[in-house]
Amino acid sequence: MPKLGVGTFRLKEQQAEESVTMGLELGYRHIDTAQIYRNEADVGRAIAKGGVPRGELYVTTKIWTDKFGPGLLIPSLRESLDKLGLDSVDMTLIHWPSPKDEVPMAVYMNQLAEAKQLGLTREIGVSNFTIAHLKQAIDVVGASAIGTHQLEVHPYLQNLNVRAFCRERGIALTGYMPLAYGRVVGDPVLQGIGRKHGATAAQVALAWQLRQDIAVIPSSTKRANLAANLDALKLRLDDEDMARIAKLENGGRIAKPDFAPAWDA
Repeated sequence: MPKLGVGTFRLKEQQAEESVTMGLELGYRHIDTAQIYRNEADVGRAIAKGGVPRGELYVTTKIWTDKFGPGLLIPSLRESLDKLGLDSVDMTLIHWPSPKDEVPMAVYMNQLAEAKQLGLTREIGVSNFTIAHLKQAIDVVGASAIGTHQLEVHPYLQNLNVRAFCRERGIALTGYMPLAYGRVVGDPVLQGIGRKHGATAAQVALAWQLRQDIAVIPSSTKRANLAANLDALKLRLDDEDMARIAKLENGGRIAKPDFAPAWDA
């Protein structure tokens, strides 16, 4: 999985298609979408007209919670592939654990593993899992089968306990909402670090995650911002920078729908 990708959360129709198109033109090769975003067809059109060889692209989608029941997940993934215009995706995630654990973990994780065996997805993973859910998933498919855990990570919500659990078990991390919906842009600490390196606060926030070997998937509808985000790959923060950013943690979770699990402290 390329460490910096184009996120498409909250992007719809032409907006989503144009964002992915610009991203591919700029050199992005990792595209993140999901069934619930309702933009897989838009992403698929951008991929089709982008002309990038399929082998150079890394495409992620996510299975929504209403497709967890017996016999539902694989047909839903086939529908996603049809919308994307692809024979397979590179990563398929369980988007959220089943609300209130109504569907047993084994039911949907085993279907996800079967989708991989069928060649519908190259890798499988999870998203928004607590440590307890991660333990359940590991019991079903094994830690080595979980290609990534995608979770909210930014300077104000660093999710250290969940991240440490994943690291101990060799599960790679992907951070979503890395710019905290633009909040990082006006942060004086990040701005100061940016001035030190000739970078923006947003680039600093991305580089902070990248240095910790967390893949990031920021979204933007502006070509200049997409290009600037890509340049974060070149930014090298020092230990002092990292220590200053670590102090910004304040439990500032953004993604907290009413069906979310009981988060780890």
